[in-house]
Amino acid sequence: MTPPPSLEVYGLAFAYPDGHQALFGVDLTVARGERVALLGPNGAGKTTLVLHLNGILGGGMGSVKVGGLPVEKRHLAEIRRRVGIVFQDPDDQLFMPTVREDVAFGPAAAGLRGPRLAARVARALEQVGMAAFADRPPHHLSFGQRRRVAVATVLAMEPEILVLDEPSSNLDPASRRELADILRSLGVTVLMVTHDLPYALELCPRAVVLGDGVITADGPTGELLADEELMRAHRLELPFGFDPRSVPLPRG
Repeated sequence: MTPPPSLEVYGLAFAYPDGHQALFGVDLTVARGERVALLGPNGAGKTTLVLHLNGILGGGMGSVKVGGLPVEKRHLAEIRRRVGIVFQDPDDQLFMPTVREDVAFGPAAAGLRGPRLAARVARALEQVGMAAFADRPPHHLSFGQRRRVAVATVLAMEPEILVLDEPSSNLDPASRRELADILRSLGVTVLMVTHDLPYALELCPRAVVLGDGVITADGPTGELLADEELMRAHRLELPFGFDPRSVPLPRG
């Protein structure tokens, strides 16, 4: 039996209490293991869409399913395990005295104990190359190292979908490359919200462009970035001289 897609969004519309309509009917399906970039200008509805994926926002029209499970109040604990969000600022996620305790916090809160918890933490830290820093205070780490630990705190929950908010922001070139290598190695479904278009092209074979609360384009990342009219209409800009057609297609 074929497993359901990681993400199924149908007819999702949402207005905030002040009357601002952020989404007007979004349809989006993401297969298991896909890496998809979510692109668009500020105010396009990207954050609103992401916050519907794990039930932080709700009450609008339409439906969202994660791994076939509807995002509904009765399923919220499982949905929030399945959808792990890595925020732009790692300090929003790291608050415990040591790296190990930060990574253990989520699984421990979910009831994992003893050797199983220790093994889960060790594996998550190994996945992001931070096993040697388990006993270090997070605030003693570099920004890039803290971002990798933030990813580990989500991986420790064994999510179905990893949602990354501007993952390359404030990273030096080496940290940027290290994180890209980690993300390629994970084998989980990735939804990456970013304005860093070269990074999207490097990591995500597919991109979705959101504009004014609807999906306006969905296709191979290189093709969308090479569409000058689409880019201009959505205030998306590549670095000067960067030609997306000259970059090898991302793996996976």
